[in-house]
Amino acid sequence: VISGAGDKERGVIAMESAYKNLVQKKAKIIQLLEPPFDKSSLNPGYIKGYVPGVRENGGQYTHAAIWLIIAFARLGENKKVWELLNMINPVNHGRTAEEIAVYKVEPYVLAADVYARTPHEGRGGWTWYTGSASWMYRLITESFLGIQQQGDKLKIAPCIPDDWKLFKVDYRYKNTMHKIVVTQHESSMALLVTLDGKEQRDHLITLVDDGREHHVTVNIGKEMKE
Repeated sequence: VISGAGDKERGVIAMESAYKNLVQKKAKIIQLLEPPFDKSSLNPGYIKGYVPGVRENGGQYTHAAIWLIIAFARLGENKKVWELLNMINPVNHGRTAEEIAVYKVEPYVLAADVYARTPHEGRGGWTWYTGSASWMYRLITESFLGIQQQGDKLKIAPCIPDDWKLFKVDYRYKNTMHKIVVTQHESSMALLVTLDGKEQRDHLITLVDDGREHHVTVNIGKEMKE
């Protein structure tokens, strides 16, 4: 417990501690915990049966790595979100023959875990893991691009890098397509959301399945995210 700190401040401090102690930039992994359970008399359960630095015993367990990035997105830490998203993206573990020699598994699907200790540091584990893949999809769509469905409403709250000027999303609600264009400006302009040219003052899109194509624009200023 951090005396005198509010909930948000404690959360920020905890996240900075996680970033400092669990993000391993050289190996491009985010560890589940550190140090692993190999010498402690404490018994956390079955994870102690893994070799130190493998899977839940101190390796990257990709579910948790994704949750960490989602938490940074909720804090509006767009630089860390982009850095860490690139870090755990399997494509970035297999760009060269040298990287593949380390990673040793398919770079086009998500691995449930990545090893954290020599001599296997950076090696992928159980691939084609649908649980981690579905969380990765939610991270990219809901937290990074900020496309969040809330009942019959659509909220768009991106956490993108400062140098992104624009992105487009085709969003299908049942049988109805919404063409979404998000533009980021240098200024501190107020958030502006339009649906078919009409400003949405609550900044939410009401989803109606009428079979027509709808056009959504979202204009945000960089300074709004700070």
